Amino acid sequence: MNVKKGFTIIEVTIVGAFAALLVIIFFLQKANVDAMNRDDDRKTAINAMYYALEEYYYPKYGYYPSEINEDVLPVIDPQLFTDPFGANVGTETSTYSYEPANCNTANECQDFILRANLEKEDTYIKRGRK
Repeated sequence: MNVKKGFTIIEVTIVGAFAALLVIIFFLQKANVDAMNRDDDRKTAINAMYYALEEYYYPKYGYYPSEINEDVLPVIDPQLFTDPFGANVGTETSTYSYEPANCNTANECQDFILRANLEKEDTYIKRGRK
């Protein structure tokens, strides 16, 4: 009796298709998790900017600045002004924006809005307390 050992083409094809499906699912989920982590980083940065403006800048000067950067808010990590893709707050490609409001001619503002465009959620917004 002649018995051949091994797998048939059909068995190998099914196992290969199943492995490919698992790899596709893994990379799709990894992309979702990465996007959620970037969103969390954006929220952390916006919160840090917000509290620096409210707890440091406004009490010290009595108004909000017309723009923000590491020179204006030296109390937070300068890397927080850069979004996860490397664009600085206020630049055209940044997912962060700072919008001063009710500013006088000396660029002293009475209000502001901080925004972060998120990938998996709606835009994250923090408004001045005043």
